[in-house]
Amino acid sequence: MSDHVNGAAEGTVANKVPVTITVNGRTHRADCEPRTTLADFLREDLGYTGVHLGCEHGVCGACTVQLDGSTARSCCMLAVQADGSEVTTVEGLAEDGQLHPLQEAFWNRHGLQCGFCTPGMLMTACELLADNPDPSAEEIREGISGNLCRCTGYQFIVESIQEAAPKMRPAT
Repeated sequence: MSDHVNGAAEGTVANKVPVTITVNGRTHRADCEPRTTLADFLREDLGYTGVHLGCEHGVCGACTVQLDGSTARSCCMLAVQADGSEVTTVEGLAEDGQLHPLQEAFWNRHGLQCGFCTPGMLMTACELLADNPDPSAEEIREGISGNLCRCTGYQFIVESIQEAAPKMRPAT
């Protein structure tokens, strides 16, 4: 029997690769196994626990982050695929201790209950409002349809996004 596993001697960590990712404006360099998901890398290696893991199949949306400006399911991609990218997690929404308009609206309108889906919902809503600064309730429902919530019935989430929309519109 060989003393090597994946080309490494027994007792050593095999095949770790360096990954550099900028998360919420801060650059992180770490080694990880090639099979490590971006969600696990963000949570376990970098401490961004606002990234939630639900289904781990990309269906529920709890793990949604922004990757280079667009939403991505962090459970469905590998950390090595994000090497050199900019990631924004829910922890990166608030600035200087001030809640992001969406976070404030979710608080005001009770757009969360257990909070499990909220980080992914917020990240999806950020992209939605960037793409469509004045969405109808139906457009909001369609925009968040890839994020599952088991608690709210979505009405308060839709109202929260509607409340935040005018605050996030670009100045004209």
